[in-house]
Amino acid sequence: MANVDPFRLRVLKALCARLEEIHPDKGYNFDLSGRVFRGRLMFGEDDPVPLVSVLEAPLPDGSDESPQGSPHWKGPWKLYIQGWVDDDKDHPTDPAHFLMADVRKVLAIERRKGLRQNTILGEQGRVLDIQFGGAVVRPPEEFVSAYANFMLLVTLQIVENTDDPYY
Repeated sequence: MANVDPFRLRVLKALCARLEEIHPDKGYNFDLSGRVFRGRLMFGEDDPVPLVSVLEAPLPDGSDESPQGSPHWKGPWKLYIQGWVDDDKDHPTDPAHFLMADVRKVLAIERRKGLRQNTILGEQGRVLDIQFGGAVVRPPEEFVSAYANFMLLVTLQIVENTDDPYY
């Protein structure tokens, strides 16, 4: 393996590091220290909640804004952030709304700071924007999840060098 992570993996790691900053000492409702995962779809009863996973969308949307013949690809990269929490007995999805709000807050802070400095997720102009929306919160469901959870669509506008995916 190369000594340097591919660009997209570096971006995912940076995104997860930002999400791990969610902590009550910083004004958030939850502590996600050590509870943010990449590419993990399945969780068991032994996994601690709250927890969050960052997943790539199953299919790319095919958008490409790159100049013909350019070694650079510019376009949207769709990700899903999922989070699971212990549910509230009377209002099962309320805690999931709070966790999703914490995630949105940290993403908004990263976007605002990164746009101003052209360093979203530390990639010096290669992550052009973070957009998020398309959110849903679900109660615990038999055969699906024992925990209340949310899913948030996050779209990163990126520019990557297809000739050198490690750049």
